[in-house]
Amino acid sequence: MSKIAVCPGSFDPVTYGHLDIIKRGANVFDEVHVCVLNNSSKNPLFTVEERCELLRQVTADIPNVKVESFKGLLVDYAKEKKANVILRGLRAVSDFEYEMQITSMNRILEENIETFFMMTNNQYSFLSSSIVKEVAKYGGDISELVPKAVQEALIEKFK
Repeated sequence: MSKIAVCPGSFDPVTYGHLDIIKRGANVFDEVHVCVLNNSSKNPLFTVEERCELLRQVTADIPNVKVESFKGLLVDYAKEKKANVILRGLRAVSDFEYEMQITSMNRILEENIETFFMMTNNQYSFLSSSIVKEVAKYGGDISELVPKAVQEALIEKFK
């Protein structure tokens, strides 16, 4: 039986912190489905299609990673992909409370899907898409925060 994980997020935009979790997850699971969700509580800079394309570009060298988008409940997407794991990255203790709520709800909706939390690399523990967008908006150097393709896309958005 394959070990299949779903790694959900808004990825607006994808950062090196996200990639850290995706790459390490790809070393643990046979397949990792990176699922781009449209979080209704956020005002995204990039469209879902743009985010998927950027993710495909920056994960092209990881053969067991697939990128898609999904509307609806994450557990439904996981079941569709025959995934038994939801992979989530944690940066700090502050992330845990929010993630615990989501995990508890997912567990009620589908008790056979486990959530695995992976701590991000310490060098990315401060990093968020919001911070990257703010720095990029004002022309700051984000080269150590995001891959080149993402940096270029941000520069284009903020022209």
